[in-house]
Amino acid sequence: MQAILEQLEAKRQQALLGGGEKRIAAQHKKGKLTARERLTLLLDPGSFEEWDMFKEHRCTDFGMDAEHVPGDGVVTGYGTIHGRLVFVFSQDFTVYGGSLSEAHAEKICKIMDQAMKVGAPVIGLNDSGGARIQEGVASLGGYAEVFQRNVLASGVIPQISLIMGPCAGGAVYSPAMTDFIFMVKDTSYMFVTGPDVVKTVTHEEVTAEELGGAVTHTTKSGVADAAFENDIEALLQLRRFFDFLPLNNREKAPVRTTQDDPERRDDSLDTLVPENPNQPYDMKELIVKVVDEGDFFELQPDYAKNIIIGFGRINGQTVGVVANQPMVLAGCLDIKSSIKAARFVRFCDAFHIPIVTFVDVPGFLPGTAQEYGGIIKHGAKLLFAYAEATVPKVTVITRKAYGGAYDVMASKHLRGDVNLAWPTAEIAVMGPKGAVEIIFRSEKNDPERIAAREAEYKAKFANPFVAAHRGFIDDVIMPHATRARISRALAMLETKVLENPWRKHNTMPL
Repeated sequence: MQAILEQLEAKRQQALLGGGEKRIAAQHKKGKLTARERLTLLLDPGSFEEWDMFKEHRCTDFGMDAEHVPGDGVVTGYGTIHGRLVFVFSQDFTVYGGSLSEAHAEKICKIMDQAMKVGAPVIGLNDSGGARIQEGVASLGGYAEVFQRNVLASGVIPQISLIMGPCAGGAVYSPAMTDFIFMVKDTSYMFVTGPDVVKTVTHEEVTAEELGGAVTHTTKSGVADAAFENDIEALLQLRRFFDFLPLNNREKAPVRTTQDDPERRDDSLDTLVPENPNQPYDMKELIVKVVDEGDFFELQPDYAKNIIIGFGRINGQTVGVVANQPMVLAGCLDIKSSIKAARFVRFCDAFHIPIVTFVDVPGFLPGTAQEYGGIIKHGAKLLFAYAEATVPKVTVITRKAYGGAYDVMASKHLRGDVNLAWPTAEIAVMGPKGAVEIIFRSEKNDPERIAAREAEYKAKFANPFVAAHRGFIDDVIMPHATRARISRALAMLETKVLENPWRKHNTMPL
């Protein structure tokens, strides 16, 4: 027995050391934490229960039979964040470059299977050189096993990927299928083919950072949801983010006590919308002033800035916020913003998170680039997502709601539960100037008559009352009462039950 205990302790120490002190020092020199250090920061102190610490690869080719490290380059198990259960895996770059072997994949699949059984989220800390080449097709099979579980877990438990080092080739598709991807600036990157392959095939000179770094994926591709300065900030922000989410699709997000009065009024909102209908204002100011204690976790803040998405709380309850941003492209919907918002709406709907929508949208962005890029199909994704959603939906129109974009943004016609409007709201097919030029085109050479027609159109349509007369708007409210009215609406909708017709799955325009 003593010999076994000594052998056990030796293997445990070997597993804790990973690739050894030199490789750990090299990891620190790059500004990166080790796999275990990351888990220590992410999870509540003393809560981590490790699984498969002693698991090793089974490869005998290319001299691999002579080298075995317990754990095989990934630390797996479960713990808690703010007392709530979560399953985790953290790839260890100091062991075989964090490369994925068959045994490595088995460890990840094991905790994913268990997470689905008990209904707990999975967080993956990715830091890997890719498939372990020495294992050939066995490592590729390992990736496919992980992919299959990503698909089965989708919409069942939240899946979050934090990219903390390299993630290349087929490895990128597992994070791509998770619900949220966060990255670390300067030390993480994702791409299907690396700079060397790109140079060989297309003759383009590009660095790893330019091709797939955190800034690239949070500003250009939209692959990542946020980028953080370093490992520590990323892990601490992930702990904050985790608190907004439910554990699974059978539970609601945790309700947090707050001292912020749900009936609080904010008189500054009465002057938020400028008198000039073409003058922009910052929609984030409205969001921050409405949610509890100004705590808003924005996602993809640097991508498709004409729409805002993120999580906040109202009266302690998590809500998903979608809002047009008049500061960018006048708040028009385009391809990128439609896809960005549609994916977010579908996540909220899958996990019983109410959706609050703030509308100031003059329409879809015109132009050949948008039409050739498929704005028809991509814009339909957002419409489809809102129409399909069965969670509570509260909509507030602050200013413009023109054309088809009015319909798309959680209108009453798409089963919006409570639809409110500010007195500054303008709900119409299009803006006064464009409408008059079409309706009264025969008078376009008479400036006085056109001005009179425009004033007539504004009086009739540039207000919320025509829609209110038809019941498309439930009430016209003062801006300062926005938080209170949303809070009351959400309380009323707490027991909402709505089901879609039975089907295997829909065929939304992907």
